[in-house]
Amino acid sequence: MSEEKNVTLVLGASEHPERYSYLAVKKLRQAGKQVVALGNRPGHIGDTEIITGKPPLNNIDTVTLYLNPLRQKDYYDYILSLNPQRIIFNPGAENPELEALAREHHIQPQVACTLVLLATKQYDKYRVQ
Repeated sequence: MSEEKNVTLVLGASEHPERYSYLAVKKLRQAGKQVVALGNRPGHIGDTEIITGKPPLNNIDTVTLYLNPLRQKDYYDYILSLNPQRIIFNPGAENPELEALAREHHIQPQVACTLVLLATKQYDKYRVQ
């Protein structure tokens, strides 16, 4: 039996409270989601450690992007290797090239704001088939 994918990767995480990635980690955790925060610098957002690099990760359901399209290029192969169910392109992270790659790999791209999806109780709605 395979484990259910249920982890959200916040890519572009920052421990600066004014950053949307910081708020996303906090709100995801408050909503009871399992979160992996990956950023340029190690640190913490509450009880969530910010890791760096491109570590192997399992059970990633969602990658939510807080990187501009130029910075995303270095992560294309990494993101695709995680085989998430979806990639959320938050405002400022919209990227038609990565959206197309996601579709080719049967990953659902979603141009949306993670914070709005959580606030409106729509974060998990994409699973409706």
